[in-house]
Amino acid sequence: MSSRFEQALEKLKTTGVRMTPQRHAILAYLLETMSHPTADDIYRALEDRFPSMSVATVYNNLKVFIEAGLVRELTYGDDSSRFDSDMSDHYHAICDNCGKIVDFEYPPLHEVEWKAAEQTGFQINRHRLEVYGLCPDCAPKATH
Repeated sequence: MSSRFEQALEKLKTTGVRMTPQRHAILAYLLETMSHPTADDIYRALEDRFPSMSVATVYNNLKVFIEAGLVRELTYGDDSSRFDSDMSDHYHAICDNCGKIVDFEYPPLHEVEWKAAEQTGFQINRHRLEVYGLCPDCAPKATH
């Protein structure tokens, strides 16, 4: 078991979340994958092991993990929420063609938050940065 998984289990214990076999499998899948899966992706990956589990069960468990601060929901306005278990400060590159999402590191842009607060009067809590283009798999296939 990875130390990230053990830390996640400990955090769930302290928030009083009971660890069911389904929760265990969903969390393990999220911590292992780098693909920012949808609830459907997670359901399809685990349905052979948990035939009685529904997409709604997956989604409800993801909500539990979000509330516990273990998972981040990335929404894109088209009901295709993606889920990310990497809670560190990082950003995303997204392929315009296939939709693949890849993490990249960059120093946190706190000055953007400060400037936004200064100009709008908002109390800024967080920000999200995404860059868009073609992934290495799709770029060679693109015709101009």
